[in-house]
Formats: sequence, structure tokens, C-alpha cells
Amino acid sequence: MAFGQPRIEFKNNAQMRTMHEAGLVLSRALDAAVAAAVPGVTSKHLDDVFAAVLNEAGAKSNFLGYHGFPATICTSVNEEVVHGIPGSRVLQDGDIISIDGGAIVNGWHSDSARTVIVGNADPEDQRLSDVTHAAMWRGIAALATGTHVGDIGAAIDDYVSSVPGKPLGILEDYVGHGIGSEMHMAPDVLNYRTNHRGPKIKPGLCLAIEPMLVRGSIDTAVLDDDWTVVTTDAKRSCQWEHSVAVHEKGIWVLSAPDGGAEHLLPLGVTPVPIP
Repeated sequence: MAFGQPRIEFKNNAQMRTMHEAGLVLSRALDAAVAAAVPGVTSKHLDDVFAAVLNEAGAKSNFLGYHGFPATICTSVNEEVVHGIPGSRVLQDGDIISIDGGAIVNGWHSDSARTVIVGNADPEDQRLSDVTHAAMWRGIAALATGTHVGDIGAAIDDYVSSVPGKPLGILEDYVGHGIGSEMHMAPDVLNYRTNHRGPKIKPGLCLAIEPMLVRGSIDTAVLDDDWTVVTTDAKRSCQWEHSVAVHEKGIWVLSAPDGGAEHLLPLGVTPVPIP
């Protein structure tokens, strides 16, 4: 602790390369879970599919057992924002589901989330997912070009506010975070603009950037399972997330096979592999 603030863990290149190994396993596991998200399957089936990829790779889940969490992924459906527990719920045509998972390789963590619309999409749900996805990449680009962690939330907020159409809400109760030798570490990564600039962006900083947007009010509540977070107005929600590393030469998206090139190059940012 320094001046009452949690210490930020800065990683060396070898540690970040191991985090990228964990991110690659995680990406494959999410690929499998996303492909399995079709009408008629249970959310528990997605968890089983995801876990099988981790097991085959010899990686560990950082979700299973975390403060007692009973699964390897969070499956948050429709009005469920985050931390939904996989179970017997059967996915229906038109559901929107956020799949959030993580992996550990040799003690180093990765964390990533994707949103899937099951079957036929409501255009407004598709817009919600598209805007959230694009906002995440604006936040990641800001990590490459900014000076302080607060620049990430400002970029996300500015983008979401600029999108034409009905305004979308940016969740404030839950935010991104540092990641490394643990899944959740300092600093917090806000998804909205504030007067607080946050810590300086320096090589060795690794962050999980995860905007969560809703179609209605940003007010939330936690269900009786003590995990599942829902919108109080039952409006639908969305989450996208990547783990990203800052090193001496630039940034690299740890949970993307191409380091984020596909989505960052159009934003003027060229991701650089970790030396």
C-alpha cells in the first residue's frame, strides 16, 4: 500500500508472455463456448464445453472456486449483467448471453468475455452488443495512446455517448481491473469519464478492460444466489472484455490470438508482440 492505495503489480516480459499463453487457451475455450451457444442447450453445457478446452490444455480455471463460485465461466443471460451461474437454464431463440471466463497458466491469469445472441437477434440487442464491443476496443486503443488509466474510461464513455440512436447506459457498479498473478488486482479500470485520472500507464501494466452496457437503467441488484447481478428494470445487458499488456514497445491484447490487430489497426493503433 502507498498513500492508502493498493500497490500495482508490474510484470516483466517473460511473465506477460506467460499471460499471453493463458490468454490463447482462454480464447480457444471461449471460441468453443460461443459455438455451443445455440437454442435448446443449457448454460451448464457451455460451462462443460469451456472446461474441456482448459483441461485439454493443462490450464486451470481462475473462476472455479473463486470466493466459492461454482463454475468455470459466468453465463449472464438477458437482464443478467454479470456473474450469472451456469445451470439448467435452457437458452432460447433471441436470448443475449455474456460468457465470461478465465484461465491460469503457470500461475499467471487471463480474463475475457464475449457476448452472443442466440439464434435470431433483436436489432436493438445486436446494436447493444456491437456498441459494447466497439467501446471496448476504444478503451484498449486509449491504453496505447493515453497517459493515465482514466483515459480508458473517458474513451469508452465518449464513444458510447456519440453513438446515434437511443442512449445506452454504462454500468458503474462493476468495472475492469488489473490482472497478473491474481485475477482481480489494482487498479480499478472505470468504463466512464471522471475527474480522477488514475495511475500512470507504464510498461508492465496489465489490465482487464470490460465495458458493461445496458438498454435501460444502470441500477442493479444481486439475486439470492449472492452472485448473479441483474438490471432492476429487467432491460437487457451486455459485456465484452479483453486482458491487455503494456510493454516497452507498445501494447498487446493477451486474450486475442492476433494481439488485437484486427480491431486496433482501424483505430490507428498497431499492437506489438511482447519482446
